[in-house]
Amino acid sequence: MDRLDNTIRPYAWGSTTAIPRLLGVEPDGRPQAEMWMGAHPGAPSRTARGTLTEVIAADPERELGAAAVARFGPALPFLFKILAAGAPLSLQVHPDRDQARQGHADEEARGIPVDAPHRNYKDANHKPELICALTEFDGLCGFREPTHTADLLDGLGIDSLKPYVDLLHAHPEDAALREVLTAILAADRTDIAHTVTETAAACDRLGGDYTPYATLAHHHPGDPGVLAALLLNHVRLQPGEALFLGAGVPHAYLSGLGVEIMANSDNVLRCGLTPKHIDVPELLRVVRFEAADPGVLRPEASPDGEEVYETPTDEFRLSRYVLPAGGAAHDLTRTTAQILLCTEGTVRAGEHRLTPGQSVFVPAGEPAEVSGSGTLFRATVIV
Repeated sequence: MDRLDNTIRPYAWGSTTAIPRLLGVEPDGRPQAEMWMGAHPGAPSRTARGTLTEVIAADPERELGAAAVARFGPALPFLFKILAAGAPLSLQVHPDRDQARQGHADEEARGIPVDAPHRNYKDANHKPELICALTEFDGLCGFREPTHTADLLDGLGIDSLKPYVDLLHAHPEDAALREVLTAILAADRTDIAHTVTETAAACDRLGGDYTPYATLAHHHPGDPGVLAALLLNHVRLQPGEALFLGAGVPHAYLSGLGVEIMANSDNVLRCGLTPKHIDVPELLRVVRFEAADPGVLRPEASPDGEEVYETPTDEFRLSRYVLPAGGAAHDLTRTTAQILLCTEGTVRAGEHRLTPGQSVFVPAGEPAEVSGSGTLFRATVIV
């Protein structure tokens, strides 16, 4: 069992206080957006045996388990994070596996450098992800039912939004959503800027259901992504609740602290709320124009105390243990590798004492007994 030393990424949208508060250290005034746990080449966790990437590469079957290597290849198939949003992230969507393979192969054939700002596909993998709230957590997830969005837009009383309102009343629903999003993203930014400004002012004035979108506009004045965001469901998670984000689902995190787990991929197509490249034709190819409830997840408890967040993907499996003071120890030994993260209290994992924000990597088959008083998240795979 290896204690992990993890990199904190200082993205501009990161909170300056949430991760330091979790770790029990003084903030330094800089944004701290994500703490990465895993073997992603961009910021692999460090161990006493070397980086986790190096440890796994030296003997993948020993570290990951033979079944996991046979299923997913000789690399850790997930990336585990603590995410702290102090400001909204970009509105974005992820491709499915076939779209990622096709897009990656096409960009490779065209010779687009992997670090080019207009590159969409950094790799050939999909990127399903799960966010679980540690504090109250706000986000946008999936398309709202079009007629409800039409009512929301109509309530703003802005003439230039009327064409969108009319389109959203059309049928079929998927075509209505596609037409409106296309119209927003394809519009000349100068021409649409006045509508965005009027919309932001109206959202700010009306408050209530419009408040999240007023906040977006405050952070991204004049960005057409504010209008695109109004098509999406607003979700407020309470601690312990989660969202699963599958391929093609537009989403954005707005604020809060959570643990996030995803397939090991960097593939992101952006819809707005960002100065970065937006490839509208490719985005429209990937987005699933389906109205749906966001589907807030709550963990399913098992008799041994493990609470599992059920998702339709096998590259990762997230669960947690809420350990009471004086409770019995739990044997978490597993035939696949796992990362254990403490988020509350004090937990002993093998010979390691973990406090909030501290984590360990457990190789496949290694004894993994945990005890103590606190909350422990467990990240692994399904084989």
